[in-house]
Amino acid sequence: MALEVGIVGLPNVGKSTIFNALTAAGALAANYPFATIEPNVGVVAVPDDRLRVINQFQPTEKIIPAAVRVVDIAGIVRGASTGEGLGNKFLSHIREVDAILHVVRCFVDNDIMHVEGGVDPIRDIDTIDTELALADLETVNSSIDKSERQARSGDKEAIARLEVLKKSRAHIEQGKPVRGIEFNPDEARIVKSLGLITAKKVLYVANVNEPDLHGEGPLVQKVRERAKGEGGHVVAVCGKLESELSELNEADKKEMLESMGLVEPALAALTREAYKLLGRQSYFTAGPKEIRAWEISTGATAPQAAGVIHTDFEKKFIKAEIYSIDDLVQFKSEAAIKAAGKRRIEGKDYVMRDGDVAHFLTGA
Repeated sequence: MALEVGIVGLPNVGKSTIFNALTAAGALAANYPFATIEPNVGVVAVPDDRLRVINQFQPTEKIIPAAVRVVDIAGIVRGASTGEGLGNKFLSHIREVDAILHVVRCFVDNDIMHVEGGVDPIRDIDTIDTELALADLETVNSSIDKSERQARSGDKEAIARLEVLKKSRAHIEQGKPVRGIEFNPDEARIVKSLGLITAKKVLYVANVNEPDLHGEGPLVQKVRERAKGEGGHVVAVCGKLESELSELNEADKKEMLESMGLVEPALAALTREAYKLLGRQSYFTAGPKEIRAWEISTGATAPQAAGVIHTDFEKKFIKAEIYSIDDLVQFKSEAAIKAAGKRRIEGKDYVMRDGDVAHFLTGA
């Protein structure tokens, strides 16, 4: 199943505006298709100029980018952890996603009411973090009771789970998210099985107004400082502008962006950051039928990468023939890359690099 990011935020912060712009026709370049699976789930292509570069040297029938699944999760209100608003429904949805895009309002507009009465991005972040932490605390406490009973029998898995739960509870009670704890691989596996919301990675999306498109104003700076303290990142997006851009054809969109001194819609950068947030990177296959970006986990081996194309490819993997896009730009063709001795032959232990162009050889 594809990994998903969930868009969360307080009501009236621009969360759904940004989601709708992301999944609207024309929100990205014409060659990057999109799809809406259901009203609150979309598949958004990851803009990647490397596909265009490959296509300069390899004519093809179609280009297929990598993609990110995005879920628009119901707005949180104070008290959501105890059932206020959509409460439990919201919590169940956010537990199912793999990472979080936290939309924070960083603009003042007297025509758009703020649920808390005024604009204060740090207060808003704290409100949501508190609700998520309270929900996790309830999960942890109920799991501790069960694990303690199982651990008394000497069950090693239960003992390990109990230690992770106690470590997580101590962190949450200090007002800190679980994602700030350093877990070893076995502990990380246990944390993932618990479905703790504050264990998920977060990217802050600062919704700004047009005078502050680059997010240099004081409200966004507060969010940047908060993110820096958590080892996170911030992307500034003007939801209103992105919504307008998503409705334009490519020529008008380009003209509008140029008039504002922008190279691309902010949502393109947001999509790329969401892809990284999920721990994903791309490798490419290139031929006359298609040029395609394949989504793999950072650190994936060559057989695992081959398995993304077809499960049998991983089982029957023999070797990978790999070259870089820089090599393609320099030598102009695969044949020339091979003749120059720049095409590499890699085995089962090879760890794929972001941007590798690969052919896989498999057995019968």
